[in-house]
Amino acid sequence: MERIERRLAYLYDSGCAPVLARRIARIIETHKQLRTRSVKGPLWTHKDVVLITYGDTIQSPSRPPLQTLRSFLNLYLPEEFSMIHLLPFFPWSSDDGFSVTDFRAVNPALGSWEDIAALESHYDLVVDLVLNHCSRENLWFIDFIAGQEPACDYFIDVDRNENLSMVTRPRSTPVLSGVRTHRGLRHVWTTFSNDQIDMNYGNSDVLLEFIDILLYYFRRGARMIRLDAVAYLWKEVGTRCIHLPQTHQVVKLFRDVLELVEPGSLLMTETNVPHNENLTYFGDGDEAHVIYQFSLPPLLLHALYYGSTRYLQEWAGGLDASPLPEHCTYLNFTASHDGVGLRPLEGLVPDDEVNRMLEAMRERGGFIAYKGNSDGTSSPYELNISYFDVFRHPDPDRNQWHIPAFMVSQIVALSLKGIPAVYFHCLTATPNDTMGVERTGLTRSVNRRKWDRGELEALLANHESETGRVFSLYKRLLQIRRRQPAFHPDAGQHIIPLPDGVFGLVRSATDGSQQILALFNFTDVAQRLHSRLLPVDLLEWRELIGEIELCTGDDELVLPPYASCWLSKQQG
Repeated sequence: MERIERRLAYLYDSGCAPVLARRIARIIETHKQLRTRSVKGPLWTHKDVVLITYGDTIQSPSRPPLQTLRSFLNLYLPEEFSMIHLLPFFPWSSDDGFSVTDFRAVNPALGSWEDIAALESHYDLVVDLVLNHCSRENLWFIDFIAGQEPACDYFIDVDRNENLSMVTRPRSTPVLSGVRTHRGLRHVWTTFSNDQIDMNYGNSDVLLEFIDILLYYFRRGARMIRLDAVAYLWKEVGTRCIHLPQTHQVVKLFRDVLELVEPGSLLMTETNVPHNENLTYFGDGDEAHVIYQFSLPPLLLHALYYGSTRYLQEWAGGLDASPLPEHCTYLNFTASHDGVGLRPLEGLVPDDEVNRMLEAMRERGGFIAYKGNSDGTSSPYELNISYFDVFRHPDPDRNQWHIPAFMVSQIVALSLKGIPAVYFHCLTATPNDTMGVERTGLTRSVNRRKWDRGELEALLANHESETGRVFSLYKRLLQIRRRQPAFHPDAGQHIIPLPDGVFGLVRSATDGSQQILALFNFTDVAQRLHSRLLPVDLLEWRELIGEIELCTGDDELVLPPYASCWLSKQQG
């Protein structure tokens, strides 16, 4: 508790820190007494793979969506995933769950807490703590409008004439939104939309509310909490209002609390920002346990679009040169409910190459979202598109490499150091949902399709369909991967310097029992690798995936177009 008190003294007046620490101690004690479960075992293993999904991604007329999801997973994916990141399942007013009206309830349109518990009985759960903002329909904000305590001080009321030009904007919408209250017209801080009202963490009561909610989610079955949009948490006029030192102190305080209540639990930060900024959320090993690899999805997209692995290899080699703090790791993913973040390419890929790629993505059905800059201009922030359709050539006659190219992107993410996470729509090769965009008016809906279970099962049964082919291959890959100790998140990684167009790495099990050499061809032509470029004697290695025939001989290895391979060597 001494460390917690020091953090409180940093955030607030040092004189009130002891009182706040005692209040937090009471919250902790309450949750300890009410807790009926405890997380056992290591933080992570080579068997950990996360499925990212909405609670209503699969729908059927006969049962609630959460029950439909559980039934589908039991039937089709009983052993492929260890964790489920269940995207916000709370009552909400907009943004598909990220404008929360009640943080402690399950949306009745999805199911109940009993349905959440049924999923938790088979999988570890990742739950979103949407801590930066709430819906304007949340009762806290209703009390703000009415001037009722304590929530009348839960939000940031700013003079509309205040100079906020320095504030970092993830959107092109105004930072302030007008609202009529009992006290007249007020202007509140809205980082993301006028239905997502930012919380005032300068008020210690707000921090304590969210500590209580955080611990409530662990009581309800969470293994890992994802801190949504946490980079924007603390606001100070006259600053960029992103990555402020106070924000990092809040994340560290959350981790301190969890170590007292549930040491086996995990914190993950969601910070869609340039790579070096993202890494700061590890702190000194005392902040997030897990951070997203936000640079990975756009780097893979770029590499496969151009057939060039130059920037991907430079970035991945930099990861090798920067050892992770103890008890910290990455979440490797290619797609999620959001679009492909573009800010994580800053400083990694030239702007002109990014812009040409984005023009090509528009031809493939993509949409570009923009953010506002302090000089009044705007710049690309996010690509909204199905990650499967990223690789679909607009000319059907030139589309023979669609699935192989897509699978290269997925297998690279499964191979890199960290915990892999797979978006449901990557498993099912879901194309752009243009009807969803027309229905909602939101471009992010292009990658948030709601499947009818009967339609999806018919496609899975048809092994000639894109969905059937990708799902079958992906399922087998996950089964293979979860058997390899060299894919432990803490296992060693070495990026091999290879010619442009080819990417390779070696993973080494923590106990020395196995090495895996992963090789990938990012082009539509065969690539020849001389044996001197590889750190191993291939005669001693066994290929695990088995989808391609590797040609070896005359001191070289030939990788077919868009080939992926895992070569394994067991030790002892």
